[in-house]
Amino acid sequence: MLIRYEPALRRQMARNLDSFPIDFVADPGHKRAAVALVVVEARPGEAGFVLTQRSSRLNAHAGQWALPGGRMDPGETPEIAALRELSEEVNLDLGPEAILGRLDDYPTRSGYLITPIVVWAGSEEMTANPDEVQTIHRIPLSELNRPGSPEFVAIPESDRPVVRLLINEHKIHAPTAAIVYQFREVALHGRPTRVSHLEQPVFAWK
Repeated sequence: MLIRYEPALRRQMARNLDSFPIDFVADPGHKRAAVALVVVEARPGEAGFVLTQRSSRLNAHAGQWALPGGRMDPGETPEIAALRELSEEVNLDLGPEAILGRLDDYPTRSGYLITPIVVWAGSEEMTANPDEVQTIHRIPLSELNRPGSPEFVAIPESDRPVVRLLINEHKIHAPTAAIVYQFREVALHGRPTRVSHLEQPVFAWK
């Protein structure tokens, strides 16, 4: 079912995020990072969000599906870092007024603590920084409501379930899948849902 890109959706998401009690994680053993969940007009009148495919030239997690984002610089807040990374990775320049809220900190197996920031954009053009991003995709929000997604899969290496989302013809894995799943539950549907217990596939552990 189509989800319309309209001011009412922005207000709904902002209210849902504002009423969600954030789970902040204090862990000096993890490096801090921030990602942007960017709500855009995926097609005329239809709301979506931005996914990227990482450059094949990167040393870590090359070619994987990801949200725009990266490591926080000294002195940055997650909000400032997310907006900076948006500009650096996909040439989308947004101000602090675009921020709708944030989601839980998500610790990764590779040693990062990711803070997701939800921002509202539009139909602005984006261009990939080839050093970091291979392709940019506007995914309709309706893809997040498809039957059978997310999937929760058992693996012998962990007693925690691996989460993955089915988006178009692709399987999106955690940490991206966990963060996008929480975005669906909290921002879109107003359901308080935690995801830090959800596991990542073994190939994402390094």
